[in-house]
Amino acid sequence: MTAGRFVTFEGGEGVGKSTQLRRLAAWLKQLGHEVVTTREPGGSPRAETLRNVLLSGAAKRFGPVAETVLIASARADHVDHVIRPAIERGAIVLCDRFTDSTRAYQGALGGVSAELLRTLEQVAAPGVAPDLTIMLDAPAERGLARARRRSGEGAVADRFEAEDAAFHERLRDAFVAIARAEPERCILVDAEGAEEDVAERVWRAAREKLGLAMKETGA
Repeated sequence: MTAGRFVTFEGGEGVGKSTQLRRLAAWLKQLGHEVVTTREPGGSPRAETLRNVLLSGAAKRFGPVAETVLIASARADHVDHVIRPAIERGAIVLCDRFTDSTRAYQGALGGVSAELLRTLEQVAAPGVAPDLTIMLDAPAERGLARARRRSGEGAVADRFEAEDAAFHERLRDAFVAIARAEPERCILVDAEGAEEDVAERVWRAAREKLGLAMKETGA
């Protein structure tokens, strides 16, 4: 059986990761591929429990290292029960956030060492790494405005949305730096403009990077 592919979507708050992931999933299904969509933190029942702890801010008071360990724990369960089995049976897995988010949020902004991040990645996801990362990029203030509209008027911001503007500007810089440091894996995609235009950029990047085609015909 041919091994599947693993594609991750990364970027700051409100850049449209979930929307573009759904659109790419729909196109891939039209081509005849089995597609599994998932997210982090979370993605499996046990990991979703830890997601609630992380996004509520309950873990913040323990510091970024403890937060990172919780994320790694959730990731280990997610990889073992969702991501790895899907890849092994030949599916294309599309994941909203993965290790790059940990590198950006807890690493670049939280000060967790690169050595510890690498170690936890190896423990939580041995042998599992993205074939392609779609790094969606937009000005931080516009992304935050989208996130607030999505949540609804009067909604309580989650642990990360609640950070100040300077945090989100630095976060954007961190994601861009990751994309530029690993161009063989990451495609930096302009997330501004109409949803359909961004979707076309994402599809073009995925098609060219992964060599996607009609599964049934090989065309």
